[in-house]
Amino acid sequence: MTGAQAEGRLADNIVYFARALRHAGMRVGPASVADAISAVLAGGLGSRNDFYWTLHCVLVKRHEDRAVFDETFRLFWKSRELVEKMLAMFSPTAPGNRAPQPKRAGESRAEAALFQGHAREAPPAEQLEIEVDARLSMSERDVLRDKDFAQMTAEELRAAKAAIAALRLPLDRVATRRFRPDRRGQRFDQRATLQQGLRDGGAMMMPRFRSPRRRHPPLVLLADISGSMSQYSRLFLHFMHALAEQRRHVHSFVFGTRLTNLTRALARRDPDEALARCSDQVADWAGGTRIGAALANFNRDWSRRVLGQGAVVVLITDGLERDETDTLAREAERLHKSCRRLIWLNPLLRFDGFEARARGVRTLLAHVDEFRPAHSLASFEALCAALSGSASGASVAPSRYLTRG
Repeated sequence: MTGAQAEGRLADNIVYFARALRHAGMRVGPASVADAISAVLAGGLGSRNDFYWTLHCVLVKRHEDRAVFDETFRLFWKSRELVEKMLAMFSPTAPGNRAPQPKRAGESRAEAALFQGHAREAPPAEQLEIEVDARLSMSERDVLRDKDFAQMTAEELRAAKAAIAALRLPLDRVATRRFRPDRRGQRFDQRATLQQGLRDGGAMMMPRFRSPRRRHPPLVLLADISGSMSQYSRLFLHFMHALAEQRRHVHSFVFGTRLTNLTRALARRDPDEALARCSDQVADWAGGTRIGAALANFNRDWSRRVLGQGAVVVLITDGLERDETDTLAREAERLHKSCRRLIWLNPLLRFDGFEARARGVRTLLAHVDEFRPAHSLASFEALCAALSGSASGASVAPSRYLTRG
């Protein structure tokens, strides 16, 4: 320990490690770095596990930062894996036949934080300068806003996820039975007036008023994750996470052949960790579709718990039911009567010539209030505007498609 302390290698490495954590999004300040160095010097280097928990106790202040800390610690303090990753960046690779392993929660940000110096110091690639008349063109943000999720590249999907997280959420509020003090209220508050008069000795009693308390109604999302919706499922989960992170009383469910409640999993502030927990809980990802059975399960087990106080239900599915439509019609009608508003988001509406030919689609159209597309950022923005009571955007009346048949 004395040699390492004299050379300052250990302290420097801890400083570099804390800098990588900061670049990965954790809140690590100079005081925390100094405390980490002091804690390691006081506790000693008994084992790798002791070293991990010493740094963890000092540097991790929020539960959602644990995934990023674990991946950064694994990459930074395990020299063998670090060297292999460094060599892989400079060595040519042959295409493999095995499917790539899914990354763990926080691994992408940890890698970006550790290797951002290499990307910054790399010589700029020579690019051919081309002059383009852009007077009639569109910006990259406008193109991304209207582009179909299924046609986006990996880089565009990352930008889309960031845009979804920055969406302006709906500002819808409904009046409740409770009241709040309000000087400009229309209702006379007798109790508050008497209490104020007693405090002032009864010499003068100024009238007090109150108005109904307004709050966000519960928002329930039911998303289809079957095989026909696999190109959009991940983006839908990011949208559900953005709503759950910035608004209370958001209940998230997904269904394929069964119904899964993801409300607690999406409550994690870190989106990587939240989606990793969702993947662990969902057993029927990209499988078949049983919309009627999933709605029956929701109406039986969850409707009385989450559909109170004027709840709004957002159903995200293509409506391609595999079973008979009798159960679907019965359960969709019950769901429509249990909520204040039922909105159906369907990615198939991206096609101009869409027609309600499938039996499941026609069955659902008879029991929804609004019918909207769900294939781009613009469709999500239109949904948020509609929930706020603004312009309906690309909303389509369900009766329009029922009269075509």
